Amino acid sequence: LSIGFIGAGKMATAIASGMVDVGLLKSGEWWASSPGGAEALVALGSGAASSNVEVVKQSDVVILAVKPQMLTAPGGVMEELSAALQETEHNPLIVSIAAGVTLATLEARLADGSRVVRVMPNTPSLCGRGTAAVCAGSAATGADTALVSRLFGAVGEAYVIEEKLMDAFTGLAGSGPAYVYMFVEALADGGVAAGLPRPLATELAARTVEGGAAMVLETGRHPGELKDEVCSPAGATIEAVRELERA
Repeated sequence: LSIGFIGAGKMATAIASGMVDVGLLKSGEWWASSPGGAEALVALGSGAASSNVEVVKQSDVVILAVKPQMLTAPGGVMEELSAALQETEHNPLIVSIAAGVTLATLEARLADGSRVVRVMPNTPSLCGRGTAAVCAGSAATGADTALVSRLFGAVGEAYVIEEKLMDAFTGLAGSGPAYVYMFVEALADGGVAAGLPRPLATELAARTVEGGAAMVLETGRHPGELKDEVCSPAGATIEAVRELERA
């Protein structure tokens, strides 16, 4: 299985790094090109393609990891990709991680029968703890969807959903890390206000969030039930919870 990346930014590098770590990408057997240079991916072991067209011709799976405006603009990546596919009988699986670009938009710019899968990863993919939504285009097969889920599972967890749920996923899991960072910062600020050094307060806040999330995932219990177990009658925690609920 040959995989190619068009685009070599932080997300592409994170995804490729995870795939390398689990043995899905072997040095010299995958390809990359990028308008700004693909040095980060070449350093991970990719072949340096001379153009996007070469990536398409060399790959069984092409991951589009460029900005949405670069993908759909006149003369952009999709037009280049479409032209390259028309020149060959090769029909690679096209995987887009461009935010907001629908399957209909992607398929309209490709020949009938092109296999397309849309993926929305989130930034914790950069440390192998990501969450990705996967939805398949009209010509993609069950095997295509399973393959993409396995590829993105290398940097976290992948969930197959219907495209109509993609905006909801983006609001929760795509934007969600920002909300978590705000909560971690607020917890740490409280620790600093109580006298803890900032580095220790930040680490304690992050570890607390990590532990709480693990309890939800590993026990399968409702967050409200777990919260109640921390709240002793007339205790400090329930008083703090009341203040949060009033805010």
